[in-house]
Amino acid sequence: MLKPLGDRVLVEIIEEGEQKTAGGLYVPDSAKEKSQRGKVIAVGSGKTTDSGVKVALEVKEGDTVYFAKYGGTEVTLEGKNYSILAERDILAIVE
Repeated sequence: MLKPLGDRVLVEIIEEGEQKTAGGLYVPDSAKEKSQRGKVIAVGSGKTTDSGVKVALEVKEGDTVYFAKYGGTEVTLEGKNYSILAERDILAIVE
């Protein structure tokens, strides 16, 4: 598995189910947009400020989050899709 560094977060992308248009047509996988929702798998040690103080991340392992559409770097490990994001690319935590 991957261990994120600093203020980075490893998120497993949650694949959206079958999508259907209002007219009843199914959208093929090739036409779907990338999901912006995922589950936090691992977090880095936190961000270091200019004064040298380590600030913990707001997200934790197990959180479901929404992240920026084009943020992060996508990787595939063992057949699963992940995104490595900076904490600033995470928009919200699902409660």
